[in-house]
Amino acid sequence: MLAGLVLAAALLFAAPPAQAFSLFGIHLWGEEETEASADDALPEPTRFTVELTVTPNPETGEVDEDLKARLERNSDLVTNQDSPVSGEAGVLALASGDFENMVGTLYTRGYYGGLVSVRIDGRPLSVVIEDPNPIQTRPIPVEVTVTPGPVFSLGKVDIRYKTPRAELQDMLPGAGDLGLVTGEPAFSEKVLTAEKRGLSALDDEGFPKARVADRQLSANHSANTLDVTLVFDSGREAFFGPVSVEGTERMDPVFIRSYANIPEGMRYDARILKRAETRLRDLGVFASLRVRPDDTIAADGTLPITITVSERPRRVFGFGASWSSNEGFGVEGYWRHRNLFGQAEKLQVSGSVGKIDTVNPEDLEYALRLAFEKPGAFGPTTSFTTSLAAVQEQPENYTSRSLSADAFFVKDFDETLSGRVGGEVYYANEEDVFGTNDYFIVGIPGYLTYDTRDDDLNPSSGIYAEAYVEPAIDALDTSPLVFSRFSAASYLGLDDANRFILAGRVATGTIYSDSLQDIPASRRFFLGGGGSVRGYAYKNIGPRIGDEVIGGRSFLQLNGELRTKLTDNIGAVGFVDAGAAFEQSLPDFSEPLQVGVGAGLRYFTPVGPLRLDVGVPLDPKENDPSFAIYVGLSQSF
Repeated sequence: MLAGLVLAAALLFAAPPAQAFSLFGIHLWGEEETEASADDALPEPTRFTVELTVTPNPETGEVDEDLKARLERNSDLVTNQDSPVSGEAGVLALASGDFENMVGTLYTRGYYGGLVSVRIDGRPLSVVIEDPNPIQTRPIPVEVTVTPGPVFSLGKVDIRYKTPRAELQDMLPGAGDLGLVTGEPAFSEKVLTAEKRGLSALDDEGFPKARVADRQLSANHSANTLDVTLVFDSGREAFFGPVSVEGTERMDPVFIRSYANIPEGMRYDARILKRAETRLRDLGVFASLRVRPDDTIAADGTLPITITVSERPRRVFGFGASWSSNEGFGVEGYWRHRNLFGQAEKLQVSGSVGKIDTVNPEDLEYALRLAFEKPGAFGPTTSFTTSLAAVQEQPENYTSRSLSADAFFVKDFDETLSGRVGGEVYYANEEDVFGTNDYFIVGIPGYLTYDTRDDDLNPSSGIYAEAYVEPAIDALDTSPLVFSRFSAASYLGLDDANRFILAGRVATGTIYSDSLQDIPASRRFFLGGGGSVRGYAYKNIGPRIGDEVIGGRSFLQLNGELRTKLTDNIGAVGFVDAGAAFEQSLPDFSEPLQVGVGAGLRYFTPVGPLRLDVGVPLDPKENDPSFAIYVGLSQSF
């Protein structure tokens, strides 16, 4: 039998008795309370105990433990039972509030026929409230009993849109798209989510002032179903109006408007504003940023947009450190100017020193880099970057001293896809198993990047993929070269709270050349170490001449991790890495895959997780340790 219960919101509570009410010191209605005299005694701190009981499901005989946990989290009595309150009135206030909390929590899990009983000192709450006599028992005992009843399922779902654009009726999301599917559990939060999705869809189609015109939730207690009717009113259609900028100090407001790329006169689309905010935030020059439409659509249908910013300090420096049992200690630092000329031009000087615990100073590794970036150099979606670098590398297999210069045009196709293409000049003097050689490589590198990760340093969902190709020539002996590499990583949350994350990565690469010696050792493929196959010595996986790893012209690498959060700040990781490098330009599996396994801890900080990993090689070779330890910032991939 349809009970005809119409809920105006996700929660339904009994209205409290009318009481006196005042606002900002002005008495509005009810009996005005007089100010207590100085002689009135304050209520004594009063302790209480609480027992929360959830009755079992009559069909299964089991208690819904998830519901019980939610009830405990939402209970003011449970969360405050270790702290005394202000007299017995404080206990009664918590108990009254908990009645509403319990009913609301039942609705969130689809229990619309549940009962909540609150007893104080063995008597119903309503009786105690009306009793003028004080409660004698201390601590005051409170019993809360929740009888959930059956879980209601969604019955008839009716979604309607009132909009002046008739063609949208078939384009706007229906019940299923909004997450309201007949037969599924009727969680009240599903209705709230459906409303947000419906309004967001209208917002994306040019109706920024849409509203929920009608909401009807009717519980049928005989069928244990909840019928839902939602009526959305789109309001007036809007078009982007003029864009104004507020809060600038050294940034050029004209540049900000241009870089935001909000097309005046185009039909309003909330996604364009979100992209504009992301693009401006990625400039790295703003401490705070907000892109917001005005409250009112103008008479001509336009909606002005205001960009409000607060600028960060222009100059910044930073430093970091890393350590592994294979590679030793390393330090790095940088100085950056975020806004050279008022259009977010960046100049950065960075340097690093590795193997600083080495006995011989000549064995130090170092890098020095000068980089410049001009955002919006050729329109709002195309930037220009250039850099100079000097590097000395000295792994076990070779010594390389190099100078390089590059320049790139960077294009953002949308919020997930970007590309860059440019030119590179690379000079290196190297010593390895083939002797001492000089290289002078001129190339045209290109990159394509796809990124849907929710967080760069600690992703819990999404994909990150990058493809790279560079045709080049060694100007010293005219040897043709083609470098290429591809990698893809994916992240999947295994539970709603993302406390368990499955992460995987695959990477491969090839180099076309007449011979292996035509390729600088610093640009051949070596595996082993914290960035590839943990547990093995740094760059100790690859084809060999004798005991010397010479690097390869192709490689294959696989990484898998199971990440879990033990607490809000501490996490643990188990991992398996595998990889091999090959002498030929295509992986021919002439070298076996080397496998490393291990585990690690993570300490989550605002700038990313601190990482401690211990890796064990399953098939150690010459120079490989029995285990290796790695310390760094951010996840391993």
